[in-house]
Amino acid sequence: MYSYRTISVIPELPESIHRLKELARNLWFSWHPEAELLFSRMDAVLWEEVNHNPVKFLLYIEGDKLQKAAVDPEYLETYNRVMSDLDTYMQGQTWYQRTYPEQTDQLVAYFSAEFGVHESNPVYSGGLGLLAGDHCKSASDLGLPFVGVGILYKQGYFCQRVNREGWQEAHYSFMDFNEMTVTPATHPDGGHVIITVRLPGRDVFVKVWQLQVGRVVIYFLDTDLAQNSREDRLLTSKLYGGDQDTRICQEIILGIGGVKALRQLGISPTAWHINEGHAAFIILERIREWVQGGLSLPTALEAVRASTIFTTHTPVPAGHDVFSADMIDRYLGYLYEEVKTDRDGFMALAGIRGAKDLT
Repeated sequence: MYSYRTISVIPELPESIHRLKELARNLWFSWHPEAELLFSRMDAVLWEEVNHNPVKFLLYIEGDKLQKAAVDPEYLETYNRVMSDLDTYMQGQTWYQRTYPEQTDQLVAYFSAEFGVHESNPVYSGGLGLLAGDHCKSASDLGLPFVGVGILYKQGYFCQRVNREGWQEAHYSFMDFNEMTVTPATHPDGGHVIITVRLPGRDVFVKVWQLQVGRVVIYFLDTDLAQNSREDRLLTSKLYGGDQDTRICQEIILGIGGVKALRQLGISPTAWHINEGHAAFIILERIREWVQGGLSLPTALEAVRASTIFTTHTPVPAGHDVFSADMIDRYLGYLYEEVKTDRDGFMALAGIRGAKDLT
């Protein structure tokens, strides 16, 4: 079982460069080369050793190198320019605000199993994650009202190595979230945001983390909590790992848990964007909300359909998970009554023709 009582503390920085802490917690630096230089110029070797992770870099850099940078006129000139650029970026008027001033209260929630924003947060495997990460960066640059929702995998995706015999070996790393750019999402009183997701025979506790990507925030879900059983703590361990039961649990956590997390945070999206089918269960949770709020199932379907966007990165059957009816009974059977339909009606939601027939 993973260590739970791990604490990392960033040392006090010299006053003249104290905002490096702030810069380290915003991945804006990752697509602004001059901002990256503020770290690599102090210790290029360490910057490579920590995989360009600025939080970990500030934990391990030698104090004399910080002091040297703090009095270097050339370094300070770059530092002041970068921080001025960051302030302008974060506080200035955006393209979206200028173009659509009457729609600034609109919000897109973008759900994805992967977010490839930067190598220091390795919770992605390839193209799908990089696409999601680029969406976040572009949304930030344009000033779109946009949040992401994903899973914070403790071991991420495997790194491939080839052994002496020429065989591929998969190696997983253990990530200490306290040494990453993520921070716990909190309530106004400072308490951590923790939700519960219903799985067969128990409720699983899910902690919400957040990652600042310029103006955009990505919220990540994590079950590695002491309140959960060992098995449930491992549910968010690996991207695309485990058997069918693990995969459906992950997709319930992402979809249903993601909706609950946004509700806890007081976030009410106008549009819900599903990037690939891994987050498709957000549809069920939103239907449940509408029906429990008094709408009929057909009306709830129309309301959800009108505000849902779906994009696919892999438009072939092999790129999508398929779960048997027996698994749906086991994991989601409690929803039949909550959306006021029977088993056949619920199963029909999975088919285009069946869902249309219900309306």
